[in-house]
Amino acid sequence: MTTPLKDKHIILGVTGSIACYKAADLASKLTQAGALVDVILSESATRFIAPITFQSVTGRRAYVDADLWSGEGHVVHIGLGQAADLFVVAPITANTMAKLAHGEADTLLTVSALAADCPLLIAPAMDGGMFQHPATQANLETLKQRGAVVVGPAAGHLASGLKALGRMVEPFEILGHIRHLLAQDGPLTGRKVVVSAGGTQEALDPVRFIGNHSSGKQGFAIAQAALDLGAEVILVTAPVSLETPIGAARVDVTSAREMLDAVRAATDDADVLVMAAAVADFRPAQTAEQKIKKEKGVPSVELARNPDILLEVAKHKQKNGFPKVTVGFAAESENLRANAQAKLAKKNLDLIVANDISAQDAGFAVDTNRVVLLSAAGNQEELPLMSKAEVAAAVMLRVLQLLGDHHE
Repeated sequence: MTTPLKDKHIILGVTGSIACYKAADLASKLTQAGALVDVILSESATRFIAPITFQSVTGRRAYVDADLWSGEGHVVHIGLGQAADLFVVAPITANTMAKLAHGEADTLLTVSALAADCPLLIAPAMDGGMFQHPATQANLETLKQRGAVVVGPAAGHLASGLKALGRMVEPFEILGHIRHLLAQDGPLTGRKVVVSAGGTQEALDPVRFIGNHSSGKQGFAIAQAALDLGAEVILVTAPVSLETPIGAARVDVTSAREMLDAVRAATDDADVLVMAAAVADFRPAQTAEQKIKKEKGVPSVELARNPDILLEVAKHKQKNGFPKVTVGFAAESENLRANAQAKLAKKNLDLIVANDISAQDAGFAVDTNRVVLLSAAGNQEELPLMSKAEVAAAVMLRVLQLLGDHHE
């Protein structure tokens, strides 16, 4: 499965802002993701950055205003605009926003935008006072009403030396919004997918907890893969240090019991649950209200069993039929297939993803994984060492197939 950007034709308009250097990074990231990127620079933008910079990172021609008056000038804007799957202007200045809002077409960028028959995404960049000015806000509202997707701006240090709202958001965030926008008509459009991620934490006292080594990377990758297919995604996550995939609704939890409540609520009408979280099997029977002091000696900790979230989901599914497809994970250190097969049957799963956590290049913390997929139908598929993003894509492809087996 490829990302929604693969082979998509994207026009990247770049206007006169110091944030132009970020546009070069964005063009590079889009190209690396498989997009075909044609850059149009305004005259002011060329004062900050040269067209050759963009040609170097995209491998394609970068256009400037002079091209509007070249031999092909009478059709170049039509060709660019009508061939595009998405028109992005990042950074967009207050001046160019005003031109687009009022339909002015005195530059190659603005006339191409008028000719384009595709969605428009803009990332404003300007001084704080300029962004807050009523005229700018009115132009922004006009563009929104026409369907433009507005990303940012962020608050931060500006070229004027002020700290205010007006800074262009970072390229990785714009890339996420582009990825989400281009996935809107994917095969999971209209489907609700719930993904759990991370390792739960069970408090011993206000400072300490019982936890595990899960980084949440595989769960977050699955959330992104579901978004890439057009799904509505609810991401229930234990504490992790990861950026939320653009488009996912994130629900933060800490303990297994909190995760159970969140998963129950989210899956009440869900099509899919992918339970990728590493949920603690046990918790301290008692949580100390104050920090346990070492001067009092080594404490004796009695453990209590945590609820089994997948078993609870299975009971709920028997009553109302949701979620339609349930996927579990089995992180094992021995007897991988046997243990995973037993878990698959016990918890009434449609699919289980089994991985050997003792392998140094797979499992917790690392960016790669090596898994075996076992289905309720008896199929087993061993995947080679892959990135966690590739594993996530493979899992979601199996989910698509399983959903096809469920008649509406």
